[in-house]
Amino acid sequence: MSPALIAYRLLTRLLEPLAPRLLDARVKQGKEDAARVDERLGVTTVTRPPGDLVWLHGVSVGETLSLLPLVERLQKVRPDLTILLTSGTVTSAALMAQRLPAGVIHQFAPVDGPVAVAAFLDHWRPSLGVFVESELWPNLILTAHRRGVRLALVSARVTDRTAQGWKRFPGMAHALLTAFDRVLPQDETSAATLQTLGARIDGLVNLKLSGGPLPHDAKAFIALSAAIGDRPVVVAASTHEAEEIAIVRALDALDQRICLILVPRHPERGTEIATALTRDDYRFALRSRGGVLGPDTDLYVADTLGELGLFLRLADVVIMGGSFAPALGLPPVGGHNPLEPARIGKPAVAGPDASNWARVTTALNEAGGLTVVSTPADLPHVIGPLLNDPTAARAMGERARRAAADAGAGLDRLWDSLQPLLPPASPVARGRS
Repeated sequence: MSPALIAYRLLTRLLEPLAPRLLDARVKQGKEDAARVDERLGVTTVTRPPGDLVWLHGVSVGETLSLLPLVERLQKVRPDLTILLTSGTVTSAALMAQRLPAGVIHQFAPVDGPVAVAAFLDHWRPSLGVFVESELWPNLILTAHRRGVRLALVSARVTDRTAQGWKRFPGMAHALLTAFDRVLPQDETSAATLQTLGARIDGLVNLKLSGGPLPHDAKAFIALSAAIGDRPVVVAASTHEAEEIAIVRALDALDQRICLILVPRHPERGTEIATALTRDDYRFALRSRGGVLGPDTDLYVADTLGELGLFLRLADVVIMGGSFAPALGLPPVGGHNPLEPARIGKPAVAGPDASNWARVTTALNEAGGLTVVSTPADLPHVIGPLLNDPTAARAMGERARRAAADAGAGLDRLWDSLQPLLPPASPVARGRS
């Protein structure tokens, strides 16, 4: 065992008694769910169903959403298995409450202390654990491995900063990565780094490229469509700090009246966005405060959770947020998933920062389904012609849809890789398949 790993285990054992107090402080900050904070200590009120259980883990919203196609595949092919999905944020838990199919259990992941980890594993007794991206907690992973849990690290992404951190502790990195039965990075760069650290690579899979269109409320769509009327709709999706006001100002240059819908990545920023718009004398409606998108509402802030699919369907053109930060003098965000509008056939425009989605952004751009601009000020030059020519906009959206379909084949590769790690199917499940 490496000195770094020994030191980590000793330190977490010594500090774990402080965990309840730290969690209580996070509850007061709104970072933990007061009613479920004990789950962070491995304690739960949820009864474990009998039979085999598969455990999926993603730290936050993006990672947990990327697991939904795998959840659906597991439920369809292996209905004998119980599925447990864990995450680490209040927002992801709220979204999973809306999106998880019936019968799938959500829990908060335990803190990485020996006692909490043991309590979690004692209760849930998973047969297989699937970790998404780069959520590597030494006590959780190594304790599960020692107990015979088969483990997979999928859609793994390693940033330069993470790689440099692990290279300082190569023995710990090697122990963690060799505990996994399967390692499937999402790109060649991450694969090379993980291999250098000791992982055996079993192929490439990016789960965020898989899956179907985001869901939506059909009744809400009909009502909002009627309220908007004939006005063209521009949706700025998953926006971040300063992007909203920059996009609003830029689109003032359009020569037609539009309905602009802002969908912030973090809905709790609604008040902040409202303050910025009010300061610049813009009239708007805020969805979280009951604001109505009516015939006279040209600017709508959709600061609610889990409704992006609804607003994307209303769009004639989509602006991808999280891609303009450097152009606004802010630290880069890396962009957000451009396949979300592409899967429902919507043309999109993105800023220059799409580092987290470089390959798919390039693919969509080369297919003619997405345009990249340098600054928000460039948006009217791309969006204006699309709004003036709906036929061209629909054709661009269809090109995006075809490119998205080509990008989404990774789930089959992942399923082929995971099947040997699953427990044998029960007779009932074999009869259904």
